[in-house]
Amino acid sequence: MTDALTLYTKIYRSVNSLHVLLLALCIFITSCGEVPDPGPGTKALPIVSLEQLDVQEGNADKAVFASVRLSRSSDETVTILVETSDGTAEEGSDYLAISESIAFAPGATQANVRLEILGDEESEVDERFTLSIEEVYGATIGNGSIEITIENDDLGSGTVAIPSTGYSTPLEYQSMQMIWNDEFGGEVLNEAFWTYELGNGDWGWGNNELQFYKKENTFLVDGYLVIQALKESHLGYDYTSSRIKTQGKFNFTHGRVDIRAALPEGQGVWPALWMLGESITQVSWPRCGEIDIMEIIGQEPSTLHGTVHYSNTNGDHIQNGKSYYLSGGNKFSDEFYVFSIVWEEDKIDFYVNDTKYHTVTPQSLGSQNPYPFNDDFYFIFNVACGGQWPGSPDASTSFPQNMIVDYIRVFQNN
Repeated sequence: MTDALTLYTKIYRSVNSLHVLLLALCIFITSCGEVPDPGPGTKALPIVSLEQLDVQEGNADKAVFASVRLSRSSDETVTILVETSDGTAEEGSDYLAISESIAFAPGATQANVRLEILGDEESEVDERFTLSIEEVYGATIGNGSIEITIENDDLGSGTVAIPSTGYSTPLEYQSMQMIWNDEFGGEVLNEAFWTYELGNGDWGWGNNELQFYKKENTFLVDGYLVIQALKESHLGYDYTSSRIKTQGKFNFTHGRVDIRAALPEGQGVWPALWMLGESITQVSWPRCGEIDIMEIIGQEPSTLHGTVHYSNTNGDHIQNGKSYYLSGGNKFSDEFYVFSIVWEEDKIDFYVNDTKYHTVTPQSLGSQNPYPFNDDFYFIFNVACGGQWPGSPDASTSFPQNMIVDYIRVFQNN
């Protein structure tokens, strides 16, 4: 400190200048170990930020790059540590996790983070994971975290909205046992239970329907079965959808059936959960009998129909049904409902959320008519587009439309 004071005195005595005096003061302060205030002209640290990134999944694994930018260049190397974390997308099945350092050389303002996206050919909802800046050296953090969306590119829009609310029924009932069920918990439809019916059938499946049924329009998402109707050109048809059945794989006579589902809507959209008599290959329809556990026409999304179809002694078609109405503007597309039948000898009761709204007996169908509902039946799930009853989709109909099934369960008395 004595040397610094001596230097200050010499400078002051030799040059009577305010500027030189200030310079001497700076030398004095520095020699004492103090750091002067940088003042308003000194640059602040640059700001480092991640830029938003959305990617399409693809059928094969691929690399994508997230951009990291500095608000301005730096004279020094800037280093950041970035890490990924799971959201609805999972490390190892949807993407590969990283935890690595990224360096900006002096003068650089942009760098890339390499990410590996794992592709497949399964239809899924869009999924997300997070990329974050965990540490930074030589800069400050601006936008330090982004949520990366992996957009499904298999079948349809990839935006299947699974309702989070709705009615449920139990896994067991007193004095009954579950004899068959499908909770749709796998990755693909269980073809030990189900068969796909393809094409447009005879005269649009007997109803002048407009869709072509494809296998690809049936898929599983997070434990739910989705049958998706699309407006797309395919083999001369303007719409595609799916139709699956248990014929020859699961047939039964009498019991309780519970199906938890959320339904599509829209002019010309026609979802159905129903049953046909196994004898159809011998006696044909309608003599085999048909039980429509649930069907709606999409332009009436608050009205459900439970119906049986059968014949008189001449084989002429007869039907008997009743409708169930939701009040207050509620729709069967809003949340999950449980559609049930309790099927006994000479009696079928129809339910929505355990509320009975229709009963069928031989007497109610006309005791003079054959009663085909005491024999084996199998299940059919489908979503039709157009047809004699709902009419054709129009400009008001949005696609895709999804019928989402949580479970089907069949019980019989002990």
